[in-house]
Amino acid sequence: MFRRQRHGGDTVGRAAVGEHGALRLDGVSRSYRRGVRALAPLDLTVERGRFLAVMGPSGSGKSTLLQCAAGLDRPSTGTVRIGGVDLGPLGEAALTRLRRERVGFVFQAHNLVPSLSVLENVALPLLLGGGHDEGRARRALAEVGLAGRAEDRTDELSGGQQQRVAVARALVTSPEVVFADEPTGALDPATARDVLALLRHAVDADGHTVLMVTHDPAAAAWADEALFLAGGSVVHHLHDPRADQVHDVMRSLGRFAA
Repeated sequence: MFRRQRHGGDTVGRAAVGEHGALRLDGVSRSYRRGVRALAPLDLTVERGRFLAVMGPSGSGKSTLLQCAAGLDRPSTGTVRIGGVDLGPLGEAALTRLRRERVGFVFQAHNLVPSLSVLENVALPLLLGGGHDEGRARRALAEVGLAGRAEDRTDELSGGQQQRVAVARALVTSPEVVFADEPTGALDPATARDVLALLRHAVDADGHTVLMVTHDPAAAAWADEALFLAGGSVVHHLHDPRADQVHDVMRSLGRFAA
């Protein structure tokens, strides 16, 4: 279990987190054709209100871990639970609904819809779920400092502002877990700090749970814990990681770049 006190039909019903955590993986592994193993059996519990960074060299299994944990891929063995809900029995429609309503995503490439306004992009998960709550979307934009850009097109924003929109969209449904895949990979250091500060605030102030895949030691230092993978297996972890500590672990794995 990775947790730390930070100073400073198919049915998708809500379940009490309790012992399950916001995210729980039991014996989860992933293998592909010809027996290629991308992820060894893994047990992991991330409690609500925690920020976990996942790191490792290229091919270490970190992206596979994120995809299985988020319900984007089915594990070969084991059980994934989000908010106590077992993803295994869910059909594709229910799994899609769970990802839309219970999970937030922030990707390196933003994945915004250019034909929609900033506000419409943030509200999209609500609209796809059959709801219409403009006030909620506007509040999410205000939380990331973009209240005044609601009616603009996304191509009128800088890269950092577009990523802020992506963060607001990920948080607008109050998800059980936010999965961030290299969210600062295309940003300059100052802008990256701003985006990471938003994720950190979402955890500390609002009790959100974040699992972030990153190659950047400075980004991992914003997390409560850093988990390191190599060859599909967990090889190390750090509580309250510092950038220099993360850098040293990555070097010890034989390759710094992710």
